[in-house]
Amino acid sequence: MTPKHFLSFHVEEHFHVPAFDSPMRRRHWDRCESRVEKNTDKILDLLAERQVRATFFVLGWVAQRHGALIRRIAGEGHEIASHGYGHELLSALTTKQFQEDVRKSKQILEDLTGESVWGYRAPGYSLTEETKWALPLLVEEGYTYDSSLCVEPDRGSRGSVSYRLDSTQGPLWEIPLHGLKMAGLSMLTHGFSMRLLSYRLLRKLLKRAETDHKSIVAHLRAWEVDPTQPRMRGRSWAVFQQYHNLDKVEDRLRVLLRDFQFRPLREALRHLAVREATFAVVEASQK
Repeated sequence: MTPKHFLSFHVEEHFHVPAFDSPMRRRHWDRCESRVEKNTDKILDLLAERQVRATFFVLGWVAQRHGALIRRIAGEGHEIASHGYGHELLSALTTKQFQEDVRKSKQILEDLTGESVWGYRAPGYSLTEETKWALPLLVEEGYTYDSSLCVEPDRGSRGSVSYRLDSTQGPLWEIPLHGLKMAGLSMLTHGFSMRLLSYRLLRKLLKRAETDHKSIVAHLRAWEVDPTQPRMRGRSWAVFQQYHNLDKVEDRLRVLLRDFQFRPLREALRHLAVREATFAVVEASQK
């Protein structure tokens, strides 16, 4: 069978991008034009057209200000997961600050939806080998899985979309962000790749993954469907990454939803629960 891929979105404002962050800008977030509701509504409408469910990693800061939006996401059958509260890189936080951040975010989201939050994804791909101290703290705060770590193509758990991490506080499932290999380079399946590559090439890479019976975790930021967003000043590479081909994302997402099958990340855990139960039965029968 053709494997289903996993689709996720970051519910954040255009001014939350770490490359443009500074203490002064952070103090003025509430004065910036909010566009996250309009952008996320656009994504929800596209998903509804194809009857696709996805995972939405929501920033707690956004959820506090747009509760009706978060309830709409959950009400349409999508998974709500945490993107932390203040969109701060883990390398800039102490362990205490990180724990308070993920606890606050989880509580806000669960209060709004009445549902348990299973998943977490770190802002700016900042959960790395150097910040793996965060993993046991996620377990302590009641998270079931993380989806922050980046892995090279053809590495990880023998083609499985996820694997278990054993922390000092107990097990945590990791659903990593996989790369796709092109001309010897690894590229994550995120919005920038969708904007940088032609759709024809992106489709070819995803089809190759399917031929290898691999599921890919794809992700977009809400602001990437907003080509008319206000322009911020910054370094040339940051500006290029933020604004390149924003006008192509909505159409490419629509075609992507037509050409491939997607599901929310929590379904990977349900599959793993069935698989582990099956292994347990087999092992017991062999004793």
